[in-house]
Amino acid sequence: MQTIREVMTRDVRVIGPNQTIREAATAMADGDIGSLPVGENDRLVGMITDRDIAIRAVAEGRDPTTAVREVMTDRLQYCFADENVQEIARNMAELGVRRLPVVDRDKRLVGIVALSNIATCSDHRSKQTLLDGVAQPH
Repeated sequence: MQTIREVMTRDVRVIGPNQTIREAATAMADGDIGSLPVGENDRLVGMITDRDIAIRAVAEGRDPTTAVREVMTDRLQYCFADENVQEIARNMAELGVRRLPVVDRDKRLVGIVALSNIATCSDHRSKQTLLDGVAQPH
């Protein structure tokens, strides 16, 4: 059975909570990604997504210099690198999330696992579990 470590993306960009949403959006555009883990003092403190910026900042008329911490999601969900793909796919489906930060057992960020990582893995059951849980129309 595959572990998350085998399918995750290792090169993860992190943004600080005091950086601006403009900096976050620029980093997302540069990396062609839709989310960034937010880190402070070597610890994860949240996640910010392109949707957070659109809904919690732009739609509310906030300035581009608004701090990331004001619009990020601070309820942190994550998984461990040594967990199996099927278990995490099921968890992501239940949570309705398309990506999770991946940490080691010391809770240090080591990667990120997204819908696309699981969709390209060899475990077809995991793919279907996750797609059934998160790829539903609103």
